[in-house]
Amino acid sequence: METGLKMIMDIVASLTKILVAVIGLGVVAGIVFGDAFFVGDVLGNLLGVVSMLGDAGLVGLLVAAILIGLLK
Repeated sequence: METGLKMIMDIVASLTKILVAVIGLGVVAGIVFGDAFFVGDVLGNLLGVVSMLGDAGLVGLLVAAILIGLLK
């Protein structure tokens, strides 16, 4: 039972690392190439999330801290 749970947690951790790397690549590609078809609107979406967290005040700050803690 624990082996299966550990395997699932490892898979989720690996997928999270891959997605964070893809987001970073999307941001850099968006800066370099602008809004290209293969990049999408990564920068716009990221700025939307930051703006939404900023508008939420203290709750947004708390959520941002939790997300940063989860991604470390």
